[in-house]
Amino acid sequence: MRRWTTKGLGATSARRLALTLAGTLAGTLAGTLLAGACAAPLKLAHDDSDTVLSRQLLAAPNPSHKGSFAVKSLYYGSGTDKRRAIYRDSVTLTTAVVNGAKFAAAPDPKQAQIRKKYWGFDFTKLPVNGRVWYPDAPGPFPLVLVVHGNHDMKQFSDPGYQYLGELLASRGFIVASVDENFLNGNIRGENDARGWMLLKHLQSWKRFNDSTGSPLQGKVDMHNIALMGHSRGGEAVTVAGAFNRLPYYPDDATVKFDFNFDIKSLVAIAPVDGQYRPADKPTPVSNYNYFLIHGSHDGDVSTFSGLAQYERIRFTDGNPWFKSAVFVYRANHGQWNTTWGNLDGGPRSARSLDTRGLITQADQRKFAEVYISAFLEATLRDKREYLPMFRDHRVVGQWLPKTMYTTRFQESGFHTAADFEEDVDVTSGSAPGVWLSSDSLAVWKELPVPFRARGVNQAHNAVTIGWNNRIAGSDTTKLGKPASFALHLGDSLRASWRVGAASSLVFSLSPTDAKPGARAPARDSTKQADSLSKASPKKPSPKKPSPKDAKPDTVPIDLSIVVTDAGGRSASLPLSAYGVVRRPLESYVYRRAGRDKQRFANVYEIVLQTYAIPLVDFVRATPGFDPARLTRVQWRFDRSVAGTIILDNIGFSNMRPEFTAQTIGAAR
Repeated sequence: MRRWTTKGLGATSARRLALTLAGTLAGTLAGTLLAGACAAPLKLAHDDSDTVLSRQLLAAPNPSHKGSFAVKSLYYGSGTDKRRAIYRDSVTLTTAVVNGAKFAAAPDPKQAQIRKKYWGFDFTKLPVNGRVWYPDAPGPFPLVLVVHGNHDMKQFSDPGYQYLGELLASRGFIVASVDENFLNGNIRGENDARGWMLLKHLQSWKRFNDSTGSPLQGKVDMHNIALMGHSRGGEAVTVAGAFNRLPYYPDDATVKFDFNFDIKSLVAIAPVDGQYRPADKPTPVSNYNYFLIHGSHDGDVSTFSGLAQYERIRFTDGNPWFKSAVFVYRANHGQWNTTWGNLDGGPRSARSLDTRGLITQADQRKFAEVYISAFLEATLRDKREYLPMFRDHRVVGQWLPKTMYTTRFQESGFHTAADFEEDVDVTSGSAPGVWLSSDSLAVWKELPVPFRARGVNQAHNAVTIGWNNRIAGSDTTKLGKPASFALHLGDSLRASWRVGAASSLVFSLSPTDAKPGARAPARDSTKQADSLSKASPKKPSPKKPSPKDAKPDTVPIDLSIVVTDAGGRSASLPLSAYGVVRRPLESYVYRRAGRDKQRFANVYEIVLQTYAIPLVDFVRATPGFDPARLTRVQWRFDRSVAGTIILDNIGFSNMRPEFTAQTIGAAR
């Protein structure tokens, strides 16, 4: 903190300074009191983590614990950097600059001049700089590049992943935190440059590994590479994944690509999506392992944008890929990076952002250490014992900080039965031989899944299903038969997918806070009106409540999953045994009362939880049920009187047995 003194000032000047300081302090105090008066009371969702995270089924070593290797570090770079002394004076390996002018530019000539004056170079001479942590052993070791996102370009972001670099290096990975601070600041549409730069780094890494006399000679396993990025860097890794296999730059085919590195895995930390669109299309990415994390209280990327990219990840080559996403309640944007911290909007954002409810920086980084380390162990070193945690976070409850999590999951063995993208017929599935039906529903419609931000959605459809089993009338205890939604599976498709005892039923679901009105009484078809008698006057329909008057539904929801085989034998299991059936978690990012409701369409993000139910569990529950002859799956709403759910990505998977080696379920 800067110290003020009146030493050396005359009496008049000292008095003026004292009055100025008094006025400044008074203004600051008034501003603080005003901000406090407008601040809403801290509001957090009920935390169920003591129950949900009470189990620890994986017997593998905790991936957040330090490994057995001693860790060394070095820097590589241009050796001429004007602003970064470490990349000027401390480089062990010298790299050539690259011309990125086709990929990024300043918004105007004045900004170009300012940037060049500060950095000492323009976009035609971008440095290839990085800080490295590596095991002190011969190797070869898998290579992980991590890249930051947009931030104050003068507050360098690349040191902020040292905690991950040192942990992973101790566990047998080589980690480089890539410097792209010169792409930060007042520019836009540069995420193609960020992704391209990662691939230029990999070209340097090939030279490091192949060069005689290099301290990294022979240490790098160039056949096992992961790219990891945060914020804009989180989108950049998927851009790099796309560019890696393209022959030309999509926006200018005079730029030839020749990368084709053995990248196996991509990690996106609170990424943006669509900041760069190749040929004005969403970035297509296929055949990589993909892991995505985001915090509910992100004050920068306040929408879980990465879910749109998650949906676009495709597995088409028959290899054993998977993708997983974890939504972390009370995590913010910056605490994944030690340089950024808890003020997502910059140094002054404590006045606007509500940081009171955040999990600690230590806990947020602990989550990253657990999951990112396990993901890299599983995908780059084939440590399959970690795979169950990407399907269901509950199996590693004792490793995780105490907060709430929502998990998405899909692997390459998944066969899509219904993803609600194919047409406008609500009865059709996504594959020939699949059809859908319902009984006694109040709501049945297919719509895009909304983001919390206004006017945008997750770029994929799902089915919205609402029910109310209560019969309208004065008797509030009178219930009709449970409503249901069903998927029907034809014989030939079931056979071609090899659905059987080794298969799992997989789908993603989230309750909402909407509650349909009571069900109309069934008509009595036994009473025939006398054609000669005078018709009785029709009673007016009860007035529907206005949407403004409707109160959000907070009653806990559960339902049954019922499967039926061709012989008519059915088996039923409660959904809640296979994951928490939790309503969207309200999260208030801003301090000022009412600001979140003004800024966002909802004060929560809808994140569907993936449920994977082994069909053999239905056999355990009802001996005699035959999974190989399954004909129908039914979501039966018999455990909650009323409610609404969003349901998507229904299908079957003969996933690797390691994914289900540890499973929490009703029939175990």
